[in-house]
Amino acid sequence: MRLLLIHAKKFSYEVTEKAIDLAEEDPSRYKGSFKNVLVVFTTIEKDDDEAIIDMAVNEVKNVADKISPSKILIYPYAHLSSKLAPAAKALDLLKVFEKKLSGKIRLDVHRAPFGWYKAFTLECYGHPLSELSKTIERAEAGEIIRREIPKEYIILTPDGEIYKPEEFDYTRYDELRILVEKEVFGKELPGGENKVNDYCRKFGFEWESYSDHGNMRYGPHATTMIEAVAQYSWMIARSLGIPVFKIIGTNMFDLSKKAVYEHAKLFGDRLYELEVDNRRFVLRYAACHQQFAMLKDWIISYRNLPMGMFEVADSYRLERRGELNICFRTRRFFMPDLHILAKDLKEAIEISKKVQEKIHEEARKVGREYVALYNISRDFFEKHFNDILDLVRREGKPVLVALIPGGIYYWVLNVEYHIIDNIKRPREIATFQIDIGNSARFGITYVDEKDQKRHPVIIHTAIIGSIERYLYMVFDTAAQMELSGKTPYIPTWLSPIQVRVIPVSRDYLDYAIEIAKKIYDHGFRVDVDDRDESLGKKIRDAAKEWIPYIVVVGKREIESKTINVRIRRTNDQKVMTVDELIKVLEEETRGYPKVIQTLPMFVSERPVFSYHA
Repeated sequence: MRLLLIHAKKFSYEVTEKAIDLAEEDPSRYKGSFKNVLVVFTTIEKDDDEAIIDMAVNEVKNVADKISPSKILIYPYAHLSSKLAPAAKALDLLKVFEKKLSGKIRLDVHRAPFGWYKAFTLECYGHPLSELSKTIERAEAGEIIRREIPKEYIILTPDGEIYKPEEFDYTRYDELRILVEKEVFGKELPGGENKVNDYCRKFGFEWESYSDHGNMRYGPHATTMIEAVAQYSWMIARSLGIPVFKIIGTNMFDLSKKAVYEHAKLFGDRLYELEVDNRRFVLRYAACHQQFAMLKDWIISYRNLPMGMFEVADSYRLERRGELNICFRTRRFFMPDLHILAKDLKEAIEISKKVQEKIHEEARKVGREYVALYNISRDFFEKHFNDILDLVRREGKPVLVALIPGGIYYWVLNVEYHIIDNIKRPREIATFQIDIGNSARFGITYVDEKDQKRHPVIIHTAIIGSIERYLYMVFDTAAQMELSGKTPYIPTWLSPIQVRVIPVSRDYLDYAIEIAKKIYDHGFRVDVDDRDESLGKKIRDAAKEWIPYIVVVGKREIESKTINVRIRRTNDQKVMTVDELIKVLEEETRGYPKVIQTLPMFVSERPVFSYHA
């Protein structure tokens, strides 16, 4: 079944002539005119049945709940597929669709007549969710469907008090209120111009127009930042105090494998699927598939546990087009995925506390605080309430809890950590989960003290989130600085160019190069602006790139063997020696990776990048 959903400001149609002999004879449907209507262009395919209709009803309701139309119009539209159902079957299922949708939603549901050529006029609202396409298929031969999971929301405080979201006092918890309004009540948040989008483009994070929409490309500056965060994520994984093994895997997995299919089902229509040699594959949406496929082949003893496996995994999620957001919600991204194997649930809970602490530590290094959403299976909540409460106490503030029926997901606890960004929207960055299902599903075992095989409990975590989302948080922090009247900056360890040396004129270029080479030899990213431009333009251009340290050298600096340094973060200007600047750089970047720069040392050798123009 194929659907094209358009939220129309105005829509009208009128039949012109019969398209098939079995055209529906119902004059009351021959024309219609609507305002604020969700138009559901619908194609019934040959393998569709009432189960497919039920899923279609849920999809339409889900969209309608978000955009609040005044009416819904089912509009038969055969052009969405070449695998059409017989006319009689199609008409019967369209009638079922209309009836079931009318019973599911508190809106007037109309249906245009089947089997006619029709003229129509359409005026679309044009917001991000106003145009959506859906393909709904049966879960057979490895095909994946989406399921709606019932949830009950509560607020849980560190004191163990439980509130309904609508009864909680948010006076001191404005960020939690914003999260609740989005997750629980589906409130359309105000939004506005997001400065992060401009910052991403400034540093070379762009959509790739030659690819599937939602895939990004990374210019030289962006590449430096991606590589730096990737290396840092590995340093974080190793800092947890347990053995961690770094691997590299593939990104395509066979849906005919029972474990792969069962795991993939939970992600529904967010999957990329493809067919090769008459076999169907899924592109991974995290590192789980590869790490689990590898772990099942390892011989693991209880003496090896706890232990972790890590990969920066290229990951793929078929996010809705209207929800895509550069550097945040993309269809292909890099996930620093860590899986920790624990002997049992008790050990997993204790390790999760270390992971939780590290998640908050890394956010605070950026200058941010998280607000948390705890997704918990109801049986785990009831049996392990004290453990959950201990985690909430460690949060130091109330959390939003979503209770779901047990046995649906592989995890019993899934914690999402959100920031509230510069346009007052919650953005999930980091996460951890306690997984009790996948070790059995994938055949991962360890040998216990009694020489018996057991299935470990697995902790999934992206301590800093995906690389792109971590950078979103960094850029959003800069956006908040700018909104408060401060000079925005990014941490020195992440800056693509950490030092730019600018000679006052070409007479001082050799001294500038000497300084740059000394800084470079200490592992820092440095360049020299050797262009025939004015000193003022060179300084302005360096400021546009947010370079943390701009070094200006001329006759006075040569004579005194010093450098004149402009510091972006503080807006200070200081005279110091090169060794003193190197010491400052070492202190600022201690504990972070040193990544080789991705650009030539001389600015004159570079083209003008489109994102800097």
